[in-house]
Amino acid sequence: MANTEDFFESTTPRYAWIMVFVVFVLSGLAFGSLASISVFLKPISSDFGWSRGETSLAYTVASFSSALFGVFWGYLADKYGTRWFGLVGALAMSLCLYFLSIQTSLLQFYFLYFLFGAFGSALLFSPLYANVGFWFRQNPGLALGIAASGGAIGQAFIPHLSGYLIEAAGWKSAYLNLAIIYIVIALPISLLIKESPWRESARTEEDPEVRDFPISEKEVVAWISLAVIFCCICMSVPIVHLVPLLTDANFSLEFATSVLMVLMFCGAFGRILGGMLGDVIGPLPAYILMSLGQTISVIWFPHASTPIGIYLLAAFFGFTYSGVMSSILVCTRVMVSAKFAARAMSLTSFFGWTGMGLGGFFGGYFFDLQGNYVWSFAFAGIMGFINVLILIQFWFRTRNKKKKSEPSFS
Repeated sequence: MANTEDFFESTTPRYAWIMVFVVFVLSGLAFGSLASISVFLKPISSDFGWSRGETSLAYTVASFSSALFGVFWGYLADKYGTRWFGLVGALAMSLCLYFLSIQTSLLQFYFLYFLFGAFGSALLFSPLYANVGFWFRQNPGLALGIAASGGAIGQAFIPHLSGYLIEAAGWKSAYLNLAIIYIVIALPISLLIKESPWRESARTEEDPEVRDFPISEKEVVAWISLAVIFCCICMSVPIVHLVPLLTDANFSLEFATSVLMVLMFCGAFGRILGGMLGDVIGPLPAYILMSLGQTISVIWFPHASTPIGIYLLAAFFGFTYSGVMSSILVCTRVMVSAKFAARAMSLTSFFGWTGMGLGGFFGGYFFDLQGNYVWSFAFAGIMGFINVLILIQFWFRTRNKKKKSEPSFS
């Protein structure tokens, strides 16, 4: 254990940055495909006669399967490491995309997105972020922010690419081409995954790791999990329904996907700066600040009518919502031990994916009830406000507990 401690205190190993790159790419592919549901939503529902709520439920199914299986993969990651997680995830994503190109029923559509979540995104999210975070002793927020920014880049580029492929040859051909692209990119990169020496040591060390945080790991997970449900409901409504919202307003599909691309590219910067902000002011204050930004901005999407206004709103929302995501990762990294990291991130992600699924579904459900997206985005704003209130309570709880634990000299 001493050698490992000296190793990390003296330098950050070069391979740590290779792992950042690996997770950047794999998470980009996983998040990109889920975000692309918003682009496939209208052509698929039109071909099969499904409602918006029925079609967008596939996003909910993928989110719930990511949540459920993420906890299981987190347990295995803490026990055995993440060496082969990327390989399984790469194969699962590619196969699911191929079979989506030939599916013919709503149940098949749901089942394939269930598998994509369970064996694709669930494997490539929390366990790998836990691995990356503990390659770094100093400034883990920056490393996690860069790794997480891959998800935003994927959410920017893959939907835009999907829109181009759909307009060129239809949604079936688009899924098939994505399957080929994914297997070519993801498979070789997945073979570069190595486990953090710090986490390897933590799994074999009999003495418990010393934590410098005033409340227990279980309470940390409980607080973050409670908050993340509401913040993810808030963020998922635009992710799933922004493209349909804009095309309903008679904007072109090309413009709509370009807005989503701007949102996600700004999100890439938001994730990096959100992680850096967590290193500077603390991850919880950074989480509160970014959550406030996404809450204020989300309600205005149905009311923006000019291209410039829409682009600016998308840029601001993308920056803040992505800052939320990296802040969550840094909170968990700083507040729990290396031995518990993958389970902690998977448990909080369980509730995050649950919120994402609920937000995606209710966005479509309120549209089906009202015939427009005004209530969908207002609902997202309400959920974001509840998230901010919970985080403020968490901050007060942490501060008061820290004061009580400090020695008194009176």
